Amino acid sequence: MSRYTGSSYKQARRVGLSLLENGKELARRPYGPGQHGADKRGKLSNYGVQLKEKQKVRFMYGLNEKQFHKTFLEAGKMKGIHGDNFLRLLESRLDNLVYRIGFASTRRAARQLVNHGHVLVDGQKVDIPSFRVKVGSVITLKDKDKELKVVNESLEKVVSRVEYISYDEAKKAATYVRLPERGELPADIDEALIVEFYNR
Repeated sequence: MSRYTGSSYKQARRVGLSLLENGKELARRPYGPGQHGADKRGKLSNYGVQLKEKQKVRFMYGLNEKQFHKTFLEAGKMKGIHGDNFLRLLESRLDNLVYRIGFASTRRAARQLVNHGHVLVDGQKVDIPSFRVKVGSVITLKDKDKELKVVNESLEKVVSRVEYISYDEAKKAATYVRLPERGELPADIDEALIVEFYNR
């Protein structure tokens, strides 16, 4: 399955969740896309609720179904709560951390920065968005790319950062200091429904 390249606003309206985590997509049209999006819909079945929750998270992190399921299976082999481990693995992706740092204003833009070879992890160029960043790793940009207009514009918009990332403004470098706690991840995601979906 090829990567979705359509409107992220349409995806957000379909699942009823701000995928950019700022509420902009749902501010003007807080209902589903399409001709009948504003119509009242019937109650979803259990399967429908689980599927919608899975799609929320998949759309948010920008994964295709194969990548998403593979990460889910990997989380199941780890110690601890399956759903929490799953979200931590998603948060540890390089494209997501570039977004969390503020080098890009969306995960899609962060993926493009990584793909184009602008990002370094522990001094080494990494151009794979799904690269799993280890705790303690330092993420920065190539020296010549630190003054990219798109990066500086995105950094100017940053109001606060997550606590599991330490940022050095002078060096434009960030350290992934620890795995996130569940309370630091989006509260309007019910990962237990995703576990139920795949284990049904």
